[in-house]
Amino acid sequence: MEPIIRTENLDVGYHNRAVISDVELRAMRGQVICLLGPNGAGKSTILRTLSGLLAPVSGAVQVEGIDLKKMKKKDIARKMSLVLTDQVAPSMTTVYELIAMGRTPYTNFLGKLTPEDQKIIDESLETVGASAFRERFFSELSDGEKQKVMIARALVQEPELIILDEPTSHLDIKHKVEVVRVLQKLANEKGITCILSLHDIDLALKGCQIVLLVHNGKIVSQGTPEDVVRDGVIQQLYEIRGAQYSELFGAIELKGREGNDIFVTGGNSSGIRLYRALSRKGYGLTSGILHENDADYQVAKSICGEVVSEKPFERICPENARRAKVLMQKARYIVDSGFPVGTENRENLTLLQEALAAGRQIWSVRSREECEALYGNKAENVCTVSSVTELFEKLETAG
Repeated sequence: MEPIIRTENLDVGYHNRAVISDVELRAMRGQVICLLGPNGAGKSTILRTLSGLLAPVSGAVQVEGIDLKKMKKKDIARKMSLVLTDQVAPSMTTVYELIAMGRTPYTNFLGKLTPEDQKIIDESLETVGASAFRERFFSELSDGEKQKVMIARALVQEPELIILDEPTSHLDIKHKVEVVRVLQKLANEKGITCILSLHDIDLALKGCQIVLLVHNGKIVSQGTPEDVVRDGVIQQLYEIRGAQYSELFGAIELKGREGNDIFVTGGNSSGIRLYRALSRKGYGLTSGILHENDADYQVAKSICGEVVSEKPFERICPENARRAKVLMQKARYIVDSGFPVGTENRENLTLLQEALAAGRQIWSVRSREECEALYGNKAENVCTVSSVTELFEKLETAG
């Protein structure tokens, strides 16, 4: 199958100076392809070259096998459309009027719209969910509404390819998701290829079929997100310091302060909110014993100074129990996250019981009744809290 757009030995840049070299792209019909990389990496330069706004420094861009430089502008406009970051429109222009301008490649010299043109405009408005504000002035719309309109305008060109530069910039999460869902719909239902750049890593990895990682003047990797984005890849791509990016969760975790102010017993996702909240408060954290297939472990290894872990689905071994006990003994405070107690992690409950027997106090998010059932007569040394705010207050009171 012939790609809708492909590049051959393409170098892109300005004034005959390459910014990105050896851009190799094969975009098939119905694909959503995303460029990822830090600011200044050259993503916009690539997109502008693919669209014909910039001439290649060397090499070629081909649309259905034809060199883009040899195509007439009107023919290009019937094959591809472009949505740039800056949404500019003449003042006092309605949404309908603005979208109608996208039919220019198909109208006659006078620009008169036929019933078929009007039908295509109506369908485009419906596709992007913009029918409700078709008669409003474009300048009155929110940023999210404006982006939908610009995609609708691109859509009325009846393109086989849409190129979008940062289509989710300045949008709230609701409109970010809506824009990505619209692009998926165009690809899956209409077979339109969408090539875009995004700064929203999570949306890119979950919403796009192919990603191209742009860094240090070249495409360092491309393919499906699952094949391309492995542990540490995003960390290196964006040169992240003081935080870790979790490919599993698609989220950044800020690294916590070193130290062992608080030992948190976690498990079954019970510790995540505590790791984040206590770290923000400035406490140095340690944690254990966490199974490596547990969501708590994925977060704790980014935030905590030290984490005692166990292999997935295995009972906690004596050596790991010993290591956790040492950390617990050295910590100023011990916090019980309220983890569910099962066969594989019962050793965590034993460690807490031993700490109580040694005269330590424990702060727990469990109910008083559950603490009494788990800790028996030692439950009097357990301070129960019902919220993170209350935990902060109790810890500060304890000094």
